Amino acid sequence: MNPVVVERPGVVKLAALPPLALYVHIPWCVRKCPYCDFNSHERTGALPEGEYIQRLMLDLEGLLPSVWGRRLTSVFIGGGTPSLFSPESIDALLSGARARLPLEPGAEITLEANPGTVEAARFRGFRDAGVNRISIGVQSFDERMLKALGRIHSGAEARSAIEAALASFERVNVDLMYGLPGQGLEGAMADIQAAVAAGVSHVSAYQLTIEPNTVFFNQPPTLPAHDTCADMQVAIEEFLRGKGFEQYETSAFAKPGQRCKHNLNYWEFGDYLGIGAGAHGKISFPDRITRHERPKPPASYLKGDPMKETVIDPAQLPFEFMLNALRLVEGFPAALFQERTGLAPSVIQKSLEKAEREGLLERDLKRVRPSDKGRRFLNDLLQEFLK
Repeated sequence: MNPVVVERPGVVKLAALPPLALYVHIPWCVRKCPYCDFNSHERTGALPEGEYIQRLMLDLEGLLPSVWGRRLTSVFIGGGTPSLFSPESIDALLSGARARLPLEPGAEITLEANPGTVEAARFRGFRDAGVNRISIGVQSFDERMLKALGRIHSGAEARSAIEAALASFERVNVDLMYGLPGQGLEGAMADIQAAVAAGVSHVSAYQLTIEPNTVFFNQPPTLPAHDTCADMQVAIEEFLRGKGFEQYETSAFAKPGQRCKHNLNYWEFGDYLGIGAGAHGKISFPDRITRHERPKPPASYLKGDPMKETVIDPAQLPFEFMLNALRLVEGFPAALFQERTGLAPSVIQKSLEKAEREGLLERDLKRVRPSDKGRRFLNDLLQEFLK
């Protein structure tokens, strides 16, 4: 097992451990998009699929002593562009994971895919490997927007990919972005309408933000005004609500019964193992909550460079919990804070009261939830819990 760098600044007391998920990162893509700040690397030749799967399994084995007796509730294969890997490699990955950790019956298994890297036969192969949910990174159907975003696919290819995915999977998500360079309200709505018309059961709609260490950060495009983006957000929410989609998170909309279980586990401060180049995870123990992170360069990862593990300082747990849970439109059960952090509710009482006075938060004996104002000014709400 690889050596681990460990820091231990404090302890907590957890009565029970949260659900456990698995995140697998496949870092390669065809071309790095100018807005992307994920750990993704352009493919320069044949992908080392077999070698990478072997390294993933070694990493998973190294984490097993930390999660003995626990079962996986979901698996999410993200990237990069995981659909660049063959169905045979995805089958080897999932077979290897099942051999090392039991999955709950009916566990959600998601694979990210990009238009232009998949076709009907490939989707059928992923389904046969055990994938039961597909997330397609469309971003836009508009040719002008796709060019501005540096995407490699066309609008027609996006529609074809969705059609092919729906032929093999009941559960298909489409990722879309709004607030794009030169985009107006009409264009943003056309993308949302196209996704719904295609028949998907889940839509993730994100506002484009400029992140450090991206091409757009160094060469910023002209984006729509803040008020225009706010109008887009409101219009998107109203349209999807009218089409039977439930908004359950800031950017996530699902038909009834189609919410993403894996992402819900993140937002409810559950545990997850992270394997793959640059992957990170969170594991709870009765007396502490830890995070682990893999090296980002694929070459370093394949070489077996050690992961870093840290124990979260209990003083930071209120903010870390709220950073996730307050993204949920319905908020979280009042008891969940203590269940997932091991801290007494009194630790956040003053922050809750202040946020409530400022109209950012609503709560009763059962739930804590962001108000409409709190959802619009989420950063202001989160600041109340940042120490």
